[in-house]
Amino acid sequence: MKQTKRIMVRDVPVGGGAPVAIQSMTNTDTRDAAATLAQIRALAEAGCEIVRCAVPDEQAAQALREICAHSPLPVVADIHFDYRLALASIEAGVDKIRLNPGNIGGEDRVQAVVQAAKARRIPIRIGVNSGSVEKSILAQYGGPTPEALVASALYHASLLEKFDYTDICLSMKSSSVPYTMQAYLLANEKTGYPLHLGVTEAGTEYMGTVKSAAGIGGLLALGVGDTIRVSLTDDPVKEIYAAKAILKAVGRAEDGINVVSCPTCGRTRIDLIAIAKEVEQRCLNIRGKKLKVAVMGCAVNGPGEAREADLGIAGGEGEGLVFRKGEILKKVPQEQLVDALMEEIERF
Repeated sequence: MKQTKRIMVRDVPVGGGAPVAIQSMTNTDTRDAAATLAQIRALAEAGCEIVRCAVPDEQAAQALREICAHSPLPVVADIHFDYRLALASIEAGVDKIRLNPGNIGGEDRVQAVVQAAKARRIPIRIGVNSGSVEKSILAQYGGPTPEALVASALYHASLLEKFDYTDICLSMKSSSVPYTMQAYLLANEKTGYPLHLGVTEAGTEYMGTVKSAAGIGGLLALGVGDTIRVSLTDDPVKEIYAAKAILKAVGRAEDGINVVSCPTCGRTRIDLIAIAKEVEQRCLNIRGKKLKVAVMGCAVNGPGEAREADLGIAGGEGEGLVFRKGEILKKVPQEQLVDALMEEIERF
């Protein structure tokens, strides 16, 4: 796994071998500080570590004062085109800026933003997507190809580097999973800046989660990526649960319960589908433990197949077994099975 440069987003390290940080973006009106803070608190409760807020105008930038003062999470200001909103957001106390330096005007404006960011010691994320690539780069590469996305990101980074600023994070998102993966793999070869992973315009909860799991998960499994945002057309809290699941699936989660379950077959004599869903739901927000928990359909080979699991349950005829590392602990009625498992998780 390549060691990238480490940046700090308030107290959250990104890059340099730090744990993969989970991000999301509020979909409230940033000018409504109370509503935005309520959503940030819900995101924090779900496991979000960094939150981004849109800053479409000066009123939104001013609202960031209250938001930043009371947010339990580091706040990133999402800036497009107007460098004055970047300056106002930095003044308001944000912990990071997301912008494309080439879109905010001449070098004097880029320098003004860099100087303000340096003074506050905050990083900048350059966020390129397939719809924001410069016309000259599109012409050179024949469209928003992975190579074009990376060229655009590195061009924007060079604008900041002119002023001796390198607290930079890069993202190169496409709605195409293959393009996204190719772009990040190429960027990983060409730069040492930390990479913010995501598939843009991924879609609704179902398809967006599938695309993000394929793109983000595939890159993380290859050792690429320092921070992630799952983009869903839904409640942002669902983005956090999807992100946590992806990290668990690729073995990059620092803690949490990784629930595995069998697909059921003709040997199953308990309501395994309902039981597996209940276990997954009850384990969703458990922190401070890193366990693999198995939910298996039958007692014939359940404990054996799931021997590598820390804990698990296996069904029988209206009852089931609770096991630990493949060793049976006890037999309980079906209606007590989940509670018995949760008790063992608490003890572990």
